[in-house]
Amino acid sequence: MNILVTGSTGTIGSLVVRSLAAQGASVHALTRNPDKASFPSGVTAVKGDMTDIPSMRAALKAVDTLFLLNAVVADEVTQAIQTLSLAREAGIERIVYLSVLNSDTYTDVPHFTGKYTVERMVEQLDLPVTVLRPSYFMQNDVRLRDGLLQGRYGMPVGDVGIAMVDVRDIAEIAVASLLRRAQAPTPLPREVIEIVGPDALTGDALATIWSGVLGKPVTYAGNDLDAFEGFMAGVMPPWSAYDLRLMLTRFHVDGMLGKPLAVKMLTGLLGHPPRRYRDFAMELASAWQAG
Repeated sequence: MNILVTGSTGTIGSLVVRSLAAQGASVHALTRNPDKASFPSGVTAVKGDMTDIPSMRAALKAVDTLFLLNAVVADEVTQAIQTLSLAREAGIERIVYLSVLNSDTYTDVPHFTGKYTVERMVEQLDLPVTVLRPSYFMQNDVRLRDGLLQGRYGMPVGDVGIAMVDVRDIAEIAVASLLRRAQAPTPLPREVIEIVGPDALTGDALATIWSGVLGKPVTYAGNDLDAFEGFMAGVMPPWSAYDLRLMLTRFHVDGMLGKPLAVKMLTGLLGHPPRRYRDFAMELASAWQAG
Protein backbone atom coordinates (compact mmCIF):
# COMPACT_ATOMS: atom_id res chain seq x y z
CA MET A 1 0.00 0.00 0.00
CA ASN A 2 1.99 2.94 -1.34
CA ILE A 3 0.01 6.18 -1.66
CA LEU A 4 1.14 9.23 -3.62
CA VAL A 5 -0.29 12.49 -2.26
CA THR A 6 -0.17 15.51 -4.57
CA GLY A 7 -0.67 18.97 -3.10
CA SER A 8 1.09 17.50 -0.07
CA THR A 9 2.20 20.77 1.51
CA GLY A 10 -1.15 22.56 1.16
CA THR A 11 -4.00 22.95 3.62
CA ILE A 12 -5.77 19.67 2.83
CA GLY A 13 -2.84 17.71 1.44
CA SER A 14 -0.76 18.19 4.58
CA LEU A 15 -3.64 16.91 6.74
CA VAL A 16 -4.02 13.89 4.47
CA VAL A 17 -0.28 13.12 4.65
CA ARG A 18 -0.22 13.34 8.46
CA SER A 19 -3.31 11.20 8.94
CA LEU A 20 -2.21 8.51 6.50
CA ALA A 21 1.21 8.35 8.15
CA ALA A 22 -0.37 8.11 11.61
CA GLN A 23 -2.39 5.12 10.40
CA GLY A 24 0.69 3.30 9.14
CA ALA A 25 0.31 3.87 5.42
CA SER A 26 3.36 4.16 3.18
CA VAL A 27 3.06 7.77 2.01
CA HIS A 28 4.91 9.39 -0.88
CA ALA A 29 4.45 13.17 -0.71
CA LEU A 30 4.90 14.99 -4.01
CA THR A 31 6.61 18.37 -3.66
CA ARG A 32 8.64 20.69 -5.84
CA ASN A 33 11.14 21.27 -3.03
CA PRO A 34 11.75 18.14 -0.90
CA ASP A 35 14.60 19.85 0.96
CA LYS A 36 12.26 22.58 2.23
CA ALA A 37 9.27 20.36 3.03
CA SER A 38 8.54 19.08 6.53
CA PHE A 39 6.72 15.75 6.71
CA PRO A 40 6.08 13.24 9.51
CA SER A 41 8.62 10.51 10.13
CA GLY A 42 8.37 7.71 7.59
CA VAL A 43 6.89 9.83 4.81
CA THR A 44 8.89 9.78 1.59
CA ALA A 45 9.31 13.22 0.02
CA VAL A 46 9.18 12.89 -3.77
CA LYS A 47 10.45 15.67 -6.02
CA GLY A 48 7.95 16.34 -8.76
CA ASP A 49 5.68 18.77 -10.52
CA MET A 50 2.51 17.98 -12.45
CA THR A 51 3.84 20.02 -15.37
CA ASP A 52 7.02 17.88 -15.44
CA ILE A 53 6.00 14.63 -17.11
CA PRO A 54 9.23 12.67 -16.46
CA SER A 55 9.06 13.47 -12.74
CA MET A 56 5.41 12.37 -12.58
CA ARG A 57 6.14 9.14 -14.41
CA ALA A 58 8.84 8.36 -11.89
CA ALA A 59 6.64 9.28 -8.91
CA LEU A 60 3.70 7.20 -10.10
CA LYS A 61 5.80 4.10 -10.83
CA ALA A 62 6.53 3.74 -7.13
CA VAL A 63 2.91 3.70 -5.88
CA ASP A 64 -0.40 1.88 -6.34
CA THR A 65 -2.78 4.56 -4.97
CA LEU A 66 -3.12 8.25 -5.86
CA PHE A 67 -4.62 11.26 -4.11
CA LEU A 68 -5.01 13.85 -6.85
CA LEU A 69 -5.28 17.42 -5.58
CA ASN A 70 -4.06 20.19 -7.82
CA ALA A 71 -4.01 23.91 -7.21
CA VAL A 72 -6.32 26.44 -8.84
CA VAL A 73 -3.89 27.61 -11.52
CA ALA A 74 -4.30 28.63 -15.14
CA ASP A 75 -3.33 25.16 -16.43
CA GLU A 76 -5.16 23.18 -13.75
CA VAL A 77 -7.11 21.07 -16.25
CA THR A 78 -3.97 20.11 -18.19
CA GLN A 79 -2.20 19.12 -14.99
CA ALA A 80 -5.08 16.97 -13.76
CA ILE A 81 -5.86 15.25 -17.08
CA GLN A 82 -2.21 14.46 -17.74
CA THR A 83 -1.70 13.13 -14.21
CA LEU A 84 -4.72 10.85 -14.53
CA SER A 85 -3.46 9.66 -17.91
CA LEU A 86 -0.03 8.93 -16.45
CA ALA A 87 -1.68 7.06 -13.57
CA ARG A 88 -3.54 4.89 -16.11
CA GLU A 89 -0.24 4.35 -17.93
CA ALA A 90 1.32 3.22 -14.64
CA GLY A 91 -1.55 0.80 -13.97
CA ILE A 92 -2.85 2.64 -10.89
CA GLU A 93 -6.44 1.60 -10.17
CA ARG A 94 -6.98 3.22 -6.78
CA ILE A 95 -7.53 6.98 -7.01
CA VAL A 96 -9.21 9.77 -5.03
CA TYR A 97 -9.73 13.08 -6.82
CA LEU A 98 -10.54 16.36 -5.06
CA SER A 99 -13.12 18.24 -7.12
CA VAL A 100 -15.65 20.82 -5.88
CA LEU A 101 -19.36 20.97 -5.07
CA ASN A 102 -21.47 22.21 -8.01
CA SER A 103 -18.69 21.42 -10.47
CA ASP A 104 -21.37 20.19 -12.84
CA THR A 105 -23.61 23.28 -12.62
CA TYR A 106 -21.26 26.27 -12.20
CA THR A 107 -20.34 26.07 -15.87
CA ASP A 108 -19.35 29.75 -16.05
CA VAL A 109 -16.81 29.51 -13.19
CA PRO A 110 -13.44 28.39 -14.62
CA HIS A 111 -12.06 26.42 -11.70
CA PHE A 112 -15.40 24.65 -11.19
CA THR A 113 -16.03 23.68 -14.79
CA GLY A 114 -12.35 22.72 -15.10
CA LYS A 115 -12.73 20.18 -12.32
CA TYR A 116 -15.89 18.88 -13.96
CA THR A 117 -13.91 18.32 -17.15
CA VAL A 118 -11.69 16.01 -15.11
CA GLU A 119 -14.80 14.32 -13.71
CA ARG A 120 -16.04 13.77 -17.28
CA MET A 121 -12.81 11.93 -18.08
CA VAL A 122 -13.28 9.79 -14.96
CA GLU A 123 -16.87 8.99 -15.96
CA GLN A 124 -16.27 8.40 -19.66
CA LEU A 125 -13.34 6.05 -19.07
CA ASP A 126 -15.04 4.53 -15.99
CA LEU A 127 -11.89 5.00 -13.93
CA PRO A 128 -11.74 3.51 -10.41
CA VAL A 129 -11.94 6.90 -8.70
CA THR A 130 -13.63 8.42 -5.67
CA VAL A 131 -14.53 11.98 -6.64
CA LEU A 132 -14.81 14.25 -3.61
CA ARG A 133 -16.96 17.36 -4.06
CA PRO A 134 -16.41 19.64 -1.05
CA SER A 135 -18.23 22.90 -0.47
CA TYR A 136 -16.55 26.24 0.27
CA PHE A 137 -13.92 25.88 3.01
CA MET A 138 -14.49 27.40 6.46
CA GLN A 139 -10.74 27.92 6.70
CA ASN A 140 -10.89 30.46 3.86
CA ASP A 141 -12.19 32.86 6.49
CA VAL A 142 -8.88 32.81 8.39
CA ARG A 143 -7.79 35.65 6.10
CA LEU A 144 -10.68 37.81 7.35
CA ARG A 145 -9.09 38.29 10.77
CA ASP A 146 -8.36 42.02 10.61
CA GLY A 147 -11.80 42.91 9.31
CA LEU A 148 -13.57 40.72 11.87
CA LEU A 149 -11.64 42.24 14.75
CA GLN A 150 -12.76 45.63 13.43
CA GLY A 151 -16.39 44.46 13.40
CA ARG A 152 -16.89 43.52 9.76
CA TYR A 153 -17.43 40.20 7.98
CA GLY A 154 -16.02 40.95 4.56
CA MET A 155 -16.50 37.92 2.30
CA PRO A 156 -19.46 38.68 -0.03
CA VAL A 157 -21.04 35.22 0.12
CA GLY A 158 -24.57 36.46 -0.53
CA ASP A 159 -28.01 35.83 0.93
CA VAL A 160 -28.97 32.37 -0.40
CA GLY A 161 -26.71 30.23 1.79
CA ILE A 162 -23.58 28.11 1.48
CA ALA A 163 -22.92 24.90 3.39
CA MET A 164 -19.34 25.71 4.39
CA VAL A 165 -17.22 22.69 5.30
CA ASP A 166 -14.27 22.30 7.64
CA VAL A 167 -11.13 21.13 5.81
CA ARG A 168 -10.55 18.60 8.59
CA ASP A 169 -13.74 16.82 7.51
CA ILE A 170 -12.57 16.86 3.90
CA ALA A 171 -9.23 15.35 4.90
CA GLU A 172 -10.93 12.66 7.02
CA ILE A 173 -13.14 11.60 4.11
CA ALA A 174 -10.17 11.65 1.73
CA VAL A 175 -8.07 9.46 4.04
CA ALA A 176 -10.93 7.00 4.62
CA SER A 177 -11.54 6.79 0.86
CA LEU A 178 -7.84 6.27 0.10
CA LEU A 179 -7.43 3.53 2.68
CA ARG A 180 -10.65 1.80 1.61
CA ARG A 181 -9.46 1.73 -2.00
CA ALA A 182 -5.86 0.85 -1.13
CA GLN A 183 -6.91 -2.08 1.06
CA ALA A 184 -9.54 -3.49 -1.29
CA PRO A 185 -8.49 -6.75 -2.99
CA THR A 186 -9.78 -5.48 -6.34
CA PRO A 187 -10.40 -1.96 -7.71
CA LEU A 188 -13.59 -0.41 -6.36
CA PRO A 189 -16.19 1.19 -8.64
CA ARG A 190 -16.32 4.89 -9.40
CA GLU A 191 -18.21 7.05 -6.87
CA VAL A 192 -18.96 10.69 -6.06
CA ILE A 193 -19.16 12.03 -2.48
CA GLU A 194 -20.48 15.49 -1.64
CA ILE A 195 -18.82 17.01 1.44
CA VAL A 196 -20.82 19.82 3.05
CA GLY A 197 -21.33 21.45 6.40
CA PRO A 198 -24.61 21.19 8.34
CA ASP A 199 -25.68 24.84 8.05
CA ALA A 200 -26.80 27.10 5.19
CA LEU A 201 -24.75 30.21 5.98
CA THR A 202 -25.50 33.66 4.58
CA GLY A 203 -23.45 36.81 5.02
CA ASP A 204 -25.79 38.09 7.74
CA ALA A 205 -25.79 34.71 9.51
CA LEU A 206 -22.00 34.62 9.53
CA ALA A 207 -21.83 38.15 10.95
CA THR A 208 -24.25 37.11 13.69
CA ILE A 209 -22.09 34.09 14.56
CA TRP A 210 -19.00 36.26 14.79
CA SER A 211 -20.83 38.81 16.94
CA GLY A 212 -21.51 36.07 19.48
CA VAL A 213 -18.03 34.59 19.29
CA LEU A 214 -16.18 37.90 19.60
CA GLY A 215 -18.63 39.42 22.05
CA LYS A 216 -19.08 42.60 20.04
CA PRO A 217 -21.15 43.75 17.06
CA VAL A 218 -20.03 42.40 13.70
CA THR A 219 -21.86 43.49 10.55
CA TYR A 220 -21.93 42.00 7.07
CA ALA A 221 -20.05 44.17 4.58
CA GLY A 222 -22.51 43.35 1.80
CA ASN A 223 -22.50 41.88 -1.70
CA ASP A 224 -20.43 44.41 -3.66
CA LEU A 225 -18.53 42.23 -6.13
CA ASP A 226 -16.98 45.19 -7.96
CA ALA A 227 -15.17 46.20 -4.78
CA PHE A 228 -14.25 42.57 -4.01
CA GLU A 229 -12.75 41.94 -7.44
CA GLY A 230 -10.84 45.21 -7.33
CA PHE A 231 -9.31 44.37 -3.95
CA MET A 232 -8.44 40.77 -4.87
CA ALA A 233 -6.84 41.85 -8.17
CA GLY A 234 -4.32 43.71 -6.03
CA VAL A 235 -3.20 40.58 -4.19
CA MET A 236 -3.52 37.89 -6.91
CA PRO A 237 -3.51 37.65 -10.71
CA PRO A 238 -6.51 39.43 -12.27
CA TRP A 239 -7.71 36.21 -13.93
CA SER A 240 -7.87 34.55 -10.51
CA ALA A 241 -9.70 37.48 -8.94
CA TYR A 242 -12.28 37.36 -11.74
CA ASP A 243 -12.64 33.58 -11.31
CA LEU A 244 -13.51 34.16 -7.63
CA ARG A 245 -15.96 36.89 -8.60
CA LEU A 246 -17.75 34.49 -10.94
CA MET A 247 -17.95 31.92 -8.14
CA LEU A 248 -19.44 34.46 -5.74
CA THR A 249 -21.91 35.56 -8.39
CA ARG A 250 -23.22 32.00 -8.46
CA PHE A 251 -23.33 31.96 -4.65
CA HIS A 252 -25.58 35.03 -4.83
CA VAL A 253 -27.95 33.36 -7.30
CA ASP A 254 -27.87 29.65 -6.43
CA GLY A 255 -26.10 29.29 -3.10
CA MET A 256 -23.88 26.26 -2.46
CA LEU A 257 -25.88 23.57 -0.72
CA GLY A 258 -25.60 19.80 -0.66
CA LYS A 259 -28.27 17.26 -1.47
CA PRO A 260 -30.87 16.55 1.26
CA LEU A 261 -29.17 13.41 2.60
CA ALA A 262 -25.57 14.62 2.25
CA VAL A 263 -25.07 15.47 5.94
CA LYS A 264 -26.56 12.15 7.08
CA MET A 265 -24.29 10.25 4.71
CA LEU A 266 -21.24 12.23 5.83
CA THR A 267 -22.04 11.59 9.49
CA GLY A 268 -21.90 7.89 8.74
CA LEU A 269 -18.62 8.17 6.83
CA LEU A 270 -16.96 10.41 9.42
CA GLY A 271 -18.29 8.68 12.52
CA HIS A 272 -19.36 12.10 13.79
CA PRO A 273 -21.49 14.99 12.49
CA PRO A 274 -19.75 17.42 10.12
CA ARG A 275 -18.15 20.27 12.06
CA ARG A 276 -20.21 23.45 12.49
CA TYR A 277 -19.03 26.93 11.55
CA ARG A 278 -19.71 28.33 15.02
CA ASP A 279 -17.30 25.81 16.57
CA PHE A 280 -14.68 26.67 13.95
CA ALA A 281 -15.13 30.39 14.68
CA MET A 282 -14.70 29.79 18.41
CA GLU A 283 -11.48 27.87 17.83
CA LEU A 284 -10.18 30.58 15.53
CA ALA A 285 -11.04 33.39 17.93
CA SER A 286 -9.30 31.55 20.78
CA ALA A 287 -6.18 31.14 18.63
CA TRP A 288 -6.22 34.85 17.78
CA GLN A 289 -6.49 35.78 21.44
CA ALA A 290 -3.72 33.36 22.43
CA GLY A 291 -1.47 34.71 19.68
